[in-house]
Amino acid sequence: MLLQNKVVVVTGGSRGIGRAIAVASARHGADVVINYWASNDASYGRDAAAQEAVAAVTALGRRAIAIEGDVGRPATARQLVDAALQAFGRIDVLAANAGICPFHAFLDMPLEVFQRTMAVNLHGAFYVTQAVAQQMKAQRSGGAIIATSSISALVGGGMQVHYTPTKAGVHSLMQSCAIALGPHGIRCNSVMPGTIATELNQDDLSSPDKLAYMKARIPLGRLGAPEDVADAVVFLASDMARYITGAALLVDGGLFVNLQ
Repeated sequence: MLLQNKVVVVTGGSRGIGRAIAVASARHGADVVINYWASNDASYGRDAAAQEAVAAVTALGRRAIAIEGDVGRPATARQLVDAALQAFGRIDVLAANAGICPFHAFLDMPLEVFQRTMAVNLHGAFYVTQAVAQQMKAQRSGGAIIATSSISALVGGGMQVHYTPTKAGVHSLMQSCAIALGPHGIRCNSVMPGTIATELNQDDLSSPDKLAYMKARIPLGRLGAPEDVADAVVFLASDMARYITGAALLVDGGLFVNLQ
């Protein structure tokens, strides 16, 4: 129970890695605020994924709320903090996880694809980190902020020229925030997932040959699961990581060292 009675805010918390972070936090004793941006997939249901994530948390005996909002808008960060305070009275942990990766070639990339990726992945992480850090400072009890960066912060990708800079920026954001917020007892770290099987890369890995190739590059011999990243986030959020700040934790099954 590494997060007993903590309040954890998770952006992009209805699916994939974010959902796994929300559930893992609850399993370790936390109440959870799940931010999400409603799917446009009418066949699935606008809010169904978020409500399923809430149900997964409450099934573990913890409380949860789901707050819709586009993290690429500055106002969303403040709304998320206000909702967390109204529901639970405080914020102890932020998992700044929301992100998108619309694969696209570089030379003909539409400007709106680049701008939207920057707005969600990097600007959104900045907005929510600033808003939550202001609240943590006011509480005078410290806190932990963990952002979801990526192995892509360290390597290139021909179809990810718009995406990799955002993940490098998230890593750099946490390093600078570690310095800025350390005097307030707020620790800031990032996790760098490798190839994790989520909806984000489902289409990219739909080819059996591509999937086999990706697995062959990973020393542990398998793709990562969202829970692999979530457990690392719980560790960094917990007092077990009390002297860790400004760090980046690769969660990639050894993929990065195998690319050297």
